[in-house]
Amino acid sequence: MNSLQRALIEKNGTDNGFEHTLVVEVGSVTLASARHPTCATVTVFGSGFDINFISGIASLLPELIRTFPAVQQVGGEFRVTSEAALASLLRRTASLSIALPSQAAAGYSRAVAEALSALPDGLAGTEIERLVRLRVGQQKFRDALLEYWGCSCAVTGVALPEVLRASHAKPWAECPSDAERLDVFNGFLLTANLDALFDRFLISFDDQGGLLISSRIPVADLQQLGIHSGMRLRWLAAEHRKYLCFHRSIYESCGEVGEV
Repeated sequence: MNSLQRALIEKNGTDNGFEHTLVVEVGSVTLASARHPTCATVTVFGSGFDINFISGIASLLPELIRTFPAVQQVGGEFRVTSEAALASLLRRTASLSIALPSQAAAGYSRAVAEALSALPDGLAGTEIERLVRLRVGQQKFRDALLEYWGCSCAVTGVALPEVLRASHAKPWAECPSDAERLDVFNGFLLTANLDALFDRFLISFDDQGGLLISSRIPVADLQQLGIHSGMRLRWLAAEHRKYLCFHRSIYESCGEVGEV
């Protein structure tokens, strides 16, 4: 690896979520970040790169394989053939490493403590503290979903942040722990109309990601909302299914249901 190749790798890292260089060896550069726990060791081969990721996040590798099915894997490493492909792989890895469990939960207690410290004394245990915890948690959850879904609706792909909502599959109040409440797999990033229906259990998703629609919604209203039974999640991870099972159980108990 020459100095130009090293500089190129380090810049690629800085631009795509790996802003620190940990180790430089004869044939490789190891990149890291203060924002997530994953390290990436990049080795030059010909005109391309081999990348080995080291992370304690169990779901990271399956997500990368799903996201980049065409990227060749060599002995546990990802092999890409261009700088653009390297940038894409690093960027997605950084986003997932920020979003995946339990990264949101890890920073939740600290963020709550900081928010509470700014309040007047004597408010501990009050309704105000509960609202602070809820607000901080909802923001953490939204940030995680934005990272995981690439700032685009999980169904439509709409990428306008102003109309995107973080929708829990298992509601906040029903979760026994912060880890569940802030689990990026416990919900979907949805446009406002889909979020409103999902939140009221008027729509749900099957285990293949297909949209389920309650027959309580008039067909004319669905047409005006641009919603139809052929819609589906852009992808569905195995970790989503336990939360979807909970959501469907309420959806199915809400009365008359069915696909339109």
